[in-house]
Amino acid sequence: MSHDGVGRSAVLRSVAFLTAGALAVTALAACSSNEKKASTPAAGQDIAPAGRTLVSDGGTLRWAVDAVPGTLNAFQADADAATSRIAGAVLPSMFRLDVNGRPQVNSAYLESAKVVSTEPKQVVVYRLNQQAVWSDGREIGADDFAAQWRALSGKNRAYWTARNAGYDRIQKIERGANNLEVKVTFTKPYADWRSLFSPLYPKDVMGTPGSFNDGARGGLKVTAGPFGIQSVDRDHGTVTLSRNPRWWGRPAKLSEIVLVAVPRDQRAAALADGKLDMAEVDPEEADRITLAARDKGSTPLQGSSPGAETSGSASPGTESDDSASPGSESSGSASPGAAGPHNQQTLNGFVLRRSLEPAYTQLALNGGRGPLSDERVRRAVARSLDRTQLAGLVLKPLGLPVVPVGSHLALAGQDAYADGSGAIGNQDTKEAQKLLAEAGWVNGSAKAKAAGSEGDKGSGGAGRTQGAGSTAGSDRRDDSGEDDKPRHPVREPAQQGGPPPGAYAPKGTAAPGGAAAGVLAKNGKPLQLKFVLPSGPGSRSLQTVGDRIVRMLDKIGIRTEITKVPDDAFFKDHVASGDYDLALYSWPATAFPATDARPIYAKPVPASDGSLSVEQNYTRVGTDQVDQLFDQAIATLDQDEERDLVRKADAHIWAAAGSIPLYQRPQLTVTRADLANAGAFGFQTPVYEDMGFLKKGAKPSASPSKSDSGH
Repeated sequence: MSHDGVGRSAVLRSVAFLTAGALAVTALAACSSNEKKASTPAAGQDIAPAGRTLVSDGGTLRWAVDAVPGTLNAFQADADAATSRIAGAVLPSMFRLDVNGRPQVNSAYLESAKVVSTEPKQVVVYRLNQQAVWSDGREIGADDFAAQWRALSGKNRAYWTARNAGYDRIQKIERGANNLEVKVTFTKPYADWRSLFSPLYPKDVMGTPGSFNDGARGGLKVTAGPFGIQSVDRDHGTVTLSRNPRWWGRPAKLSEIVLVAVPRDQRAAALADGKLDMAEVDPEEADRITLAARDKGSTPLQGSSPGAETSGSASPGTESDDSASPGSESSGSASPGAAGPHNQQTLNGFVLRRSLEPAYTQLALNGGRGPLSDERVRRAVARSLDRTQLAGLVLKPLGLPVVPVGSHLALAGQDAYADGSGAIGNQDTKEAQKLLAEAGWVNGSAKAKAAGSEGDKGSGGAGRTQGAGSTAGSDRRDDSGEDDKPRHPVREPAQQGGPPPGAYAPKGTAAPGGAAAGVLAKNGKPLQLKFVLPSGPGSRSLQTVGDRIVRMLDKIGIRTEITKVPDDAFFKDHVASGDYDLALYSWPATAFPATDARPIYAKPVPASDGSLSVEQNYTRVGTDQVDQLFDQAIATLDQDEERDLVRKADAHIWAAAGSIPLYQRPQLTVTRADLANAGAFGFQTPVYEDMGFLKKGAKPSASPSKSDSGH
């Protein structure tokens, strides 16, 4: 859990592993008393829930996406968020995520799915819904499961797959009593078996390398969801989904969903011109929407009910109070976790719906080179950060709860979530300075001080000269060399060609109090780090967060040089290749951290060509303990044990200080005021068949009735 769009140092000394392990013990002991306590999401979803009887039949929903996807095959390396959105509407998923980010059986496709034996092998039996058929009339069955397994198992290299996790553990797939009973036998225990076959493609796609590699890129002839693919128009930037006449479930309320490619920085104009009905926006774009409404003489974004923000409080230009505390908010803002009408703002027939995205922004520390290869220096950086203050910069102006993320592997509301930050400790300037002294960084010479002060003309004494540090040549690798990508770092709003940071922050925020400490040096060389940030549109807020981190590091004697690079070069040419010391990017949350997070935190190992194989561990920091805990977690079929092992792994990741989680990303979606069951979904998988426009006079309810919605 990326700078948007994606997706983890040199091999550390054994003493570093021992130190990380020792630090984690106290934290694990401290949280053992509440290990079984379930968390709740930090903010509720905001989708204007309404029972189906209140929703009109028909209508077209025009929904913004960043671009028409390059492929409709979700298992290829260039699949993106739009690919996943289409797959969710037109293909089967055996499990779907609920509001807490927890997988639940999807009754449209499954009657049941369970482990029926563990000895001598783990066997899972899927019993499919008897009505489930592909759009060509063929029933969904064991042949489709078997074809997908063979394509994704990794045994046939002719299939250009992005990931094989889980499928490579399957020994065989057989028909049970009939074609609707699927028996899956694993070679060894696999805890995250629920992650498989979601989405499920027809055997026509998975059956041959040609159909997998090329056939499903531009279209899907056979589907099995409430919608099917009517057209993919790359010239006009649209993908049109229409009702599936063979759909056996609750009929889709909408006649069509048209995904419209609109860059983030053009969505305000598109919404104001009536070209879109729903679009995710960033705080800067929300500000533009307000201005566009004023120019047209319509009502700007304003609070629509008691408890909503005062006018303008959501603007990214609003200053934030540095004294924010966990859970604190701006005056008059919605309460933590508020949803529905308490999270709405009106704009000429539109509302701004707010929640928290299932992704978190982190500060990545490259342990593969320079001062940060020393664990003590990384821990000093971590101890210098006031994570609550950083979260407040982003979340408080939006009326969202100011709660720093406490886990690398899960978010609040998910079973695996527990605050493991105690393994590194809270912000403590003196402790940070002590760690630096232990690492040999002391008050520098006059020459070192002069070098450090050259860039003090920037922000808070931070150096601004390009080129600090050097790229670790053995770590350099092309991003296209990754064969197994369980997750992509989250794509940043205004960036179309590369992974976006995913961080937001208000403009014009004031610097915190406290003078910078004298520059530190070692062997006459000043302690200076290269902080790489993207420079494109939509990156202003990320740069604001970066500036605040620079000032926090100044206070312990660490100087930084912010290097701004083009968006399309930020990730591939700097983060993935290791040409950075510090960087901000985001990872998405996952319901299956034992599988999906392992490549992000696995210990880098030497490759056959002498380079370092880092998988997705772009911080290049890993430990044997973390690898062992992931291996144990993925091999247990006891869900409580798996959760506890994941939490222990997180504590070790905190202790190694390769990355510091900061805050869950805001999720802002502008929708038509009469659009129901759609908006800021949070964790939940959208229920496409329930989306639609309210009947005249109908109002959204607090929650849809179970009997009416079918959930």
